[in-house]
Amino acid sequence: MSSAMADLDRSMPSGDDRIAILLVEDSPGDARLLQEFLAESDPGRFAVTCVETLAQAMRLAGARSFDVMLLDLSLPDDDGLDTFFSAHARAPSLPIVVLTGLDDAAVALKAIQAGAQDYLVKGQIDGQLVARAVRYAIERSRLQIEQTRLIHELETALTRVKTLQGLLPICASCKKIRDDKGYWNQIESYLREHTNADFTHGICPECSRRLYAGFMDRGVD
Repeated sequence: MSSAMADLDRSMPSGDDRIAILLVEDSPGDARLLQEFLAESDPGRFAVTCVETLAQAMRLAGARSFDVMLLDLSLPDDDGLDTFFSAHARAPSLPIVVLTGLDDAAVALKAIQAGAQDYLVKGQIDGQLVARAVRYAIERSRLQIEQTRLIHELETALTRVKTLQGLLPICASCKKIRDDKGYWNQIESYLREHTNADFTHGICPECSRRLYAGFMDRGVD
């Protein structure tokens, strides 16, 4: 990292509400300009850490928490869309905004289809555009994670419903149910685990007569 980039990174004020950005850019001029854009658009809001290679970025992403990555597609140790593929595969939960010097719609589309949150053409951006891309990337990633969680919960619920629709091994004597691991459980425990049902307990008239015949015969005063 150049001394100028390091100085700008250290000059950012501290605060838990800042957006942590991992900027992967090997051109000192482009990196400095992007950091100045962000600082001017919303002073103190962005904490930018800049590295010059993909290898450095991946080491940092594994050791520290970042909200978003700004990724140049032309780096000393990787180039083109392969740069994005490598970064996304190794940090799949980190939203990535791709940076390129080529106004190439085909590359942009491929990057977005592969999972990039946004695409910026260097030389055609300003502070507001970069800041907006960063915020939108974080929000879109959050919504995608939430959508994935909800889908997983729905699939789990459907699996439980299907389980209850199938054949349940029930003991003919005590009426316990055998679970998938081979253990026998009280029917209340099994249903509570596999559904949202809760239970109250009473006694039916047939069991009352069988268990408390003398009391039932006398009646209740």
